[in-house]
Amino acid sequence: MRRLLTAAAAAAAIGGALAGCATPTPYGPAVSDSRYSFGYRDQRLDADHWRVSFSGNSVTARETVEKYLLYRAAELTVQNGFDWFEATDRQTERHTRYYGYSDPWDYGWGWSPHWRYWGRGGWGPWGGFGGWGGWGSSYMDVQEVSRYEAAAEIVMGRGPAPGDRKVFNAREVMANLGPTLVMPEPKP
Repeated sequence: MRRLLTAAAAAAAIGGALAGCATPTPYGPAVSDSRYSFGYRDQRLDADHWRVSFSGNSVTARETVEKYLLYRAAELTVQNGFDWFEATDRQTERHTRYYGYSDPWDYGWGWSPHWRYWGRGGWGPWGGFGGWGGWGSSYMDVQEVSRYEAAAEIVMGRGPAPGDRKVFNAREVMANLGPTLVMPEPKP
């Protein structure tokens, strides 16, 4: 019975951790969670170069993360008195974790822990009494959880944008993307 309660508590903890990320990361400065930091960060490198990043949680789409990165770059450009910016080094990374749990109530004639492994024929059962199969459930749910982080180094400029490079007009980016941003809920 003790094992059963321990397994149920573990499954509830995993479910609670995943439920804590039920809404996409809003646009705003980075806020730390228990393990990650979600939101934008920026660092001035010199007079007209910045490093900008945006990290989303597990329910923030890659497109949203990249959009928020561009908006932050435009916002910094305007705040520093510049007109346009160019992303000189831009990348988006996917961070993936896998969570596995079995149904602690599916115990048949006797409960024991079970795992699954990837073999030649696909996913197969392992665990229980005696190693392979054993009593009880031999299946485990595996959930893939991914989050995205976009980063860029930008160079800012004044005046007309150079025609030979891929540059963004900062005010146009803010006007076009601004209405699509999800802002954080105001704190009471």
